[in-house]
Amino acid sequence: MEKAKWKRVLLSLRSYVTFFLLIAFLITCCMELFLYIMRRSMDITYTERGIRFAAILTFANVILLSLLCTIVDGIRRRFMVERPVRRIVEGASRLMQGDLSARIEPFHSIDSDAGFDVIIDCFNRMAEELSGVETLRTDFIANVSHELKTPLAVMQNYATLLQSPNISDEQRTQYAKAITQQSRRLADLITNILKLNRLENQQIYPAAKRYDLGEQLAECLLNFESTWEKKNIDIETDLEEEVFVESDDELLSLVWNNLFSNALKFTEPGGTVSVTMKAQGALVIVRVSDTGCGIPAETGKHIFEKFYQGDTSHATQGNGLGLALVRRVVDIVGGDISVESEVGKGSTFTVKIRGAADGDSQKNP
Repeated sequence: MEKAKWKRVLLSLRSYVTFFLLIAFLITCCMELFLYIMRRSMDITYTERGIRFAAILTFANVILLSLLCTIVDGIRRRFMVERPVRRIVEGASRLMQGDLSARIEPFHSIDSDAGFDVIIDCFNRMAEELSGVETLRTDFIANVSHELKTPLAVMQNYATLLQSPNISDEQRTQYAKAITQQSRRLADLITNILKLNRLENQQIYPAAKRYDLGEQLAECLLNFESTWEKKNIDIETDLEEEVFVESDDELLSLVWNNLFSNALKFTEPGGTVSVTMKAQGALVIVRVSDTGCGIPAETGKHIFEKFYQGDTSHATQGNGLGLALVRRVVDIVGGDISVESEVGKGSTFTVKIRGAADGDSQKNP
């Protein structure tokens, strides 16, 4: 910042000196011509006609010098103003026509830090951002289309089988149940897409309130009681008591529900899922661990991206939006999330969020 300030000062000083020398030169030339003619007139004949002639000739000299300055300024503007403006307009036109690869070559003039090169640099960065957004949008649409087609295709197949008159009641029930499951999956996908869209467009604003985080974790975990009982999964909890946070409870419930759902889904029958929560200074740290299949290192780098699924075969049901929602919510509430995993041994997701203020960290009165 200090360097830029001094650079502006030097540029202003240079402009002052340039205009000073130019005006001084013009005035000096005019005065020298006027005095020269006056001396000639005085030597020949000191008459009113001679003085008038000197004034007219000096005025003509001023007109000539002004014309010369106009020509020089026109040439300067053509190369230093019109060319950059034309190049910027051409780049903007290409961008408006949908060419997101449009970039403008900088001029690298002596005033580049205070002139058109600054505008060109901002334009190129804007075009680069737009190109990235367009790529994400295209990928998003492609992934949404794929994820919508999968359950729809399954539903169509089973609906076709249901129309057969030769199927048994047991098969009819089985096909109807499959259609119901796929319709729920489709509904969940659409719900998650809408939630993620609202979050990314900042249409959801956190409504912070003070509440006991341990109670919320226990309530969310109990919602999956039928799942862990069905798979005979052991649940281990270590929740520190009377730990309060000031955050949006509805948004954070999305985080816990998604983490618990994933942990139970990827844990084999007879495995273990553990949930721990404790306060460390100003932070509250929540860990959700499982003894599932684990996550490969390469998958772990992309696991919070939209529609990314480590299981490319889609053998496990999901749409790759759950953890993207989790990351976005954690970012909105000002927290942090990370994952540690080892293939064949399980995964641990760690969420760090700010606790309540020191004066409010104790139990409610």
